[in-house]
Formats: sequence, C-alpha cells, structure tokens
Amino acid sequence: MWYALYTKSRAEKKVLKQFSEMGIEAYLPLKRELRQWSDRKKWVETPVISSYIFINIPRSDYKRVFEVNGVVNYVSHKGEAVVIPDREIEAMRKTVENKLSFSVHPGRIKKGQTVTVTSGPLKGVSGTVTRLKGNKKLYLNISHIGYSLVVDLENESISEEAEQL
Repeated sequence: MWYALYTKSRAEKKVLKQFSEMGIEAYLPLKRELRQWSDRKKWVETPVISSYIFINIPRSDYKRVFEVNGVVNYVSHKGEAVVIPDREIEAMRKTVENKLSFSVHPGRIKKGQTVTVTSGPLKGVSGTVTRLKGNKKLYLNISHIGYSLVVDLENESISEEAEQL
C-alpha cells in the first residue's frame, strides 16, 4: 500500500536514499527548476511537493519508517495513515517522468467535469478539467493528501464522456 510521509525540511532526497538502502520502495517526484544566485544560475532538481515522500509498504511494516532519519510522520486523517491508491501514484509518476508542463496546487478540486486522457503519455488517467484561455488543464487529484497536479493538455487529448462531479 502507498502512503505519504512528512519529512523534515529539505530532507526528502536523504530519506529516499535511506529507504532504498532498506529495500523499501519509495517515490519522490522531482522537477527541474532554474535557480538563480547573485553570481550564477543553475538547474536543480527539487521535490514536486516539499517535505513529502511516498512509500509502498505492507501494513505490517508500518513502524519501520520511523527508523529513517528525517521522517516526521505519516500523512494522516482522523489519526489514521492515509492510503494512496496506486492510480494516483501512477498518474503523478507519468506526469513527472514525461516532463509534462504542470503546477501543484494545495486543496481538492470540487467543481468541473471528470475526464479521461485518450492519447499521449497520460492515456487512461482520469482527472477534473477546466478551460483557461481556450486550453484545457487537467487536474490530477491526489485527493488523499489534499494536492492536485495541473497538466496542460491539447483539446483532442481528453474524452469528456464522464459524469459531472
């Protein structure tokens, strides 16, 4: 089962490395950003969602994560660690790995139409769509942790046959 973990600030990559060394499947979505200092510019990889990392472990290994230096706690709701569906992790993975144009927004999307991507690297992924200046943006809800990835798509790339929310 996939879970989201809070990490100490700027410790995400160190936590990822420790999980890898322990043989625990972990996922840290990264994006490339151009950072500017007073004397130079440099491309750096930063987490898509600061202080979050995703792990895939059986419930029986629930407490093992606290052996990792930098882990703060599970993302939880009403005292229970939130289980994140495989499809949400896969949608995030496809978005990041295919270097699609996206932004991250805290909060859940409640209005709009649910659609399915019909072509391209996100084929089969469902999300909520809005129209902005003639283009469509697909909101890929990671609803279990309260974030959405917003992906720019071509109008022909989605099917609007799904029901209204």
